[in-house]
Amino acid sequence: MGIRITLLALVAAAIASFFYFDLGQHVSFSALQSGRDALQQWVAENPWRASLYFFAAYVAVAALSLPGAAIMTLAGGAMFGLGWGFALVSFASAVGATLAMLIARKVAGEWVQERYASQLQAINDGLEKDGGFYLFSLRMVPLFPFFVINLVMGLTRIPAFKFYWISQLGMVPGTLVFVFAGTQLANISSPGDVLSPGLIAALTLLGLFPLIARKGMQLINKERT
Repeated sequence: MGIRITLLALVAAAIASFFYFDLGQHVSFSALQSGRDALQQWVAENPWRASLYFFAAYVAVAALSLPGAAIMTLAGGAMFGLGWGFALVSFASAVGATLAMLIARKVAGEWVQERYASQLQAINDGLEKDGGFYLFSLRMVPLFPFFVINLVMGLTRIPAFKFYWISQLGMVPGTLVFVFAGTQLANISSPGDVLSPGLIAALTLLGLFPLIARKGMQLINKERT
């Protein structure tokens, strides 16, 4: 109980500081556009330090479920280019998501599992059986907020490493899209311009395909037996 309360207090203090000091202004689209040239110059002069700071900042934003992950993904492309920007964002987002999931699990997961054991049994069974495909589908579909998936999965019993590698794999298409958009920052006016209805539909179908294929194979095997 003491560790849970301490962790909750630290997370609450970090989130409160973010909003109290208005740090969100530094991870806004307007700040990214206006500061793009300065950021690119900083990266050119200090490539490894800039990479380390960016990685740490992205992990912190994701782990604390703070607003700004989409902007930072765009910033990765604007600052580091497609290749290195994608690598930084891909690993930082997966690490941050896993930390957010573990924080949610430590703070509330055990209590929720005990309090609603019967209601969550079906969810836990489904995740144990199809968890990888289900999580992969959620990560591929951009309709579901990044931080919501992290927090909800923290209330389940999915293993942390499994959550990590599936999240990293499932977020590859969306990460590539946003990092590439960041390299073309001058041509977009808002993060919403990145995801067209056609692109959302394509990512949704791509994300649902593994789950649908698995269900189809299960039905075929059932008919055979």
